[in-house]
Amino acid sequence: MSDLSGRTTVVVGASRGLGRGIATAFAEAGAPVVAVSRTAAAFPEPANGAGTIQPEVADARDATVAASLLDRYEPEAVILVAGASPHMRPLQQQTWETFSVNWQADVRIAFHWLREALLKPLRPGSRMVVFSSGAALNGSPLSGGYAGAKATQRFLTGYAQDEADRAGLGITFTAVFPYFAPETGVGRPAVAAYAAREGLSVEEFLKSQVPLVTPEVAGAALVELIQADAASIAPAYRLSGAGLQQLP
Repeated sequence: MSDLSGRTTVVVGASRGLGRGIATAFAEAGAPVVAVSRTAAAFPEPANGAGTIQPEVADARDATVAASLLDRYEPEAVILVAGASPHMRPLQQQTWETFSVNWQADVRIAFHWLREALLKPLRPGSRMVVFSSGAALNGSPLSGGYAGAKATQRFLTGYAQDEADRAGLGITFTAVFPYFAPETGVGRPAVAAYAAREGLSVEEFLKSQVPLVTPEVAGAALVELIQADAASIAPAYRLSGAGLQQLP
């Protein structure tokens, strides 16, 4: 996968934040990119003109969407970034509906897309990356069921790898756990909520979080990961502003 030209990459959740940065980076690296999002999004032409970005408006939670898009585009890389923004409240101020929003979105998306990647299956040598969250490793007391949902995404990714290995499919599945990304729709309210909880300004709070994850950092890191030799890819990585670090 070192040469991405002609290798279709599907980015699910590409309209904003880390997903947008990843879609842009892959196009600039020469890949034909299918940018899946619930709302229409315009993308600039890749800086070097090498790759392309094809927007697809679809709800990734829909059980039929994954199968339809995988059949239509036959991708060799699929990157799942889509998910819901959690309600930032302490436990006692949550309802079951607000608490479970990420189970109904993030986990559901991962389940459908991982399942379809195995059923189709993706062609041998394909890569699939599921974006979880650092909250899955450390907890997140202000975001309801978010941390548990993101931890479940890691389990699902591991289950998919095990099934692919058992069937000899030659597909590599990896989970990525980003630190706070304050430029994203999920990160911005989370940073504000935790800063307020500690009695700090957002600026003061972020000083302890550097280097920060940005869409550009995520894009560069994922291009490097997809281009790496399959034998060298770990099941899980932490993503910071300094790039990817393998998790045990």
